[in-house]
Amino acid sequence: MSKEKKVKKKGRVMWGFIYVFAFIAAFGGSIAFKMKHDPFGGEFKVNWNDSVGKVYTDISYGEGEANKFDLYVPADNSKSSYGLVIYLHAGGFTSGDKSGDAEILEWLCSKGYVTAGINYTLVSDNHPNASVYSQSMEIKESIPHVIAEAQKLGYRIDEMAISGGSAGCCLALLYAYRDVQASPVPVKMVFGAVGPSSFYPEDWKCYGFDTRSKESDAAAREMFGAMAGKKIKSEFNTPEYDEEIKDISALLWINENSVPTLVAYGKYDKVQPYEGSQRLLKALEDNHVPHDYYLCEHSGHGLQNDNKVYGEYMRKILEYLNTYMPIK
Repeated sequence: MSKEKKVKKKGRVMWGFIYVFAFIAAFGGSIAFKMKHDPFGGEFKVNWNDSVGKVYTDISYGEGEANKFDLYVPADNSKSSYGLVIYLHAGGFTSGDKSGDAEILEWLCSKGYVTAGINYTLVSDNHPNASVYSQSMEIKESIPHVIAEAQKLGYRIDEMAISGGSAGCCLALLYAYRDVQASPVPVKMVFGAVGPSSFYPEDWKCYGFDTRSKESDAAAREMFGAMAGKKIKSEFNTPEYDEEIKDISALLWINENSVPTLVAYGKYDKVQPYEGSQRLLKALEDNHVPHDYYLCEHSGHGLQNDNKVYGEYMRKILEYLNTYMPIK
């Protein structure tokens, strides 16, 4: 290889690493969910105590250090069966913890559901080979353990919903569309906010991938490959590319049998592309999947400037649960 070619190759790789770093840094640091700032006067919170429920923390589901979950069970244990709601944490696939979602898990448990927050192995110096794909497989592995633990505590699970925020939403959508057939119990619905579901360079304008130059294509290939946990070899926008990226692209698994879907996105999201969420919306529409899509017209990744819309989305969660997974 000539010196000139080596320099060009090195440049492309560096572009890739720069974009990967920018992505994970922004994704990990930009979430500002309303549950923390609470402009809703406690509507989506509960005073958690023994009269509401009990939480069991750090239950193992695998051999990895991060393979643990927290399980919240209602105080009323008299029912013959319960619905399970999983909520997966945000953090750009590189940070975050199930404990950060205690408020929404407590709130949903107070409605009569068994709920669970699940950790997964984060991309880090200690785990450089972790990826969105490996994380999604850990979530898939964890579900039977969550259900078995609930059963041991006297809560028989006969159906479930899965959800999450940002990175957690991405993983929830993958489970709901890709892994639904492997679920130990029927998956009745999926909900979440600002999770990436598709990986086409022209949509990722927030990283300049839409320019489709050699440099930007190399950067997109590097970033998407890092997320998929493999080298992406095919040309973009080909059936071969779709097949390569399918393992982490929830969009590509949607069909007429996909579960009801509730999502929220920000129009000015600079972390994951708003344009990609439009592809998700079109796939749901084209396949006649029951869905609601909430667009926060003035917000970025944290949905921070549309309290009214975000409140409507949160109330819609309960409406979906009452419709597709009602308390028995």
